[in-house]
Amino acid sequence: MKTDICITTLVENMTSDAGLSAEHGLSFWIDYGHKHILFDTGQTDLLIHNAAALGIDLALADAIVLSHGHYDHTGGLSTVLGMAPKARLYCHPAAIAPKFSQSRGPARFIGMPDSARQAIRHREIVWTESTMQVFDGMGITGQVPRVNDYEDVGGPFFLDDACREPDPMLDDQALFIESTKGLIVVLGCAHAGVVNTLQRISDLYPTKPLHAVMGGMHLINADSTRIEKTIAALRDYGPKKIGPVHCTGVSAVEEMRRAFPKAYFDCSAGRQIRI
Repeated sequence: MKTDICITTLVENMTSDAGLSAEHGLSFWIDYGHKHILFDTGQTDLLIHNAAALGIDLALADAIVLSHGHYDHTGGLSTVLGMAPKARLYCHPAAIAPKFSQSRGPARFIGMPDSARQAIRHREIVWTESTMQVFDGMGITGQVPRVNDYEDVGGPFFLDDACREPDPMLDDQALFIESTKGLIVVLGCAHAGVVNTLQRISDLYPTKPLHAVMGGMHLINADSTRIEKTIAALRDYGPKKIGPVHCTGVSAVEEMRRAFPKAYFDCSAGRQIRI
């Protein structure tokens, strides 16, 4: 059965519309037939403003899916949960764990805000440790197996403020949609690795082509070797549309734009993809 799909970028580091605002964060609104899905919530309540400017009613959300537990993907969660009482929340258990980063100086807390932690205590949560269906033809990868030797979590991430226990980012997950043109993959940050993520989905649907992949690919700290191997793997999958944003990094985005001139598309706030 044919299902109309429209994916709108609500929040991203950049905006394509003068009436919208940008922040370091990510959020997508997905119209899937008569269902409405919010994938991530950005860093703040900015998605409320942008959604209103785009004519999107967040109260209609049937499901809210969290790609992982970092602040720039969960910051607007408490507000949205209050606005969308019927929405089911999909979240990996590790997403609510404390999360820290340390590059220079003291550790920095980068986990889910306290407001979001408090809000989800009052909601039924669908825990997504393994692959599961959200709606017919739409699923979540759950925990992504790490199967190659060149992808890592993409940064100095830890589970403790002393930065002694590395965070393996087991909560990282992606959403995928079956369409008449092939699979559509929506990423948060792909801390598990974009190639690992696509491999997981390919294992689930070995005969279905990849039509589109969009979202954060966390190559901002990647060296040239990892970027080259990622692009080579993407060529093998042959997507017709590629929208790298947020944490993908300027260098990797430019390499992808050059490698896939026909498939590349701008995925900044306000942009839409329709199937």
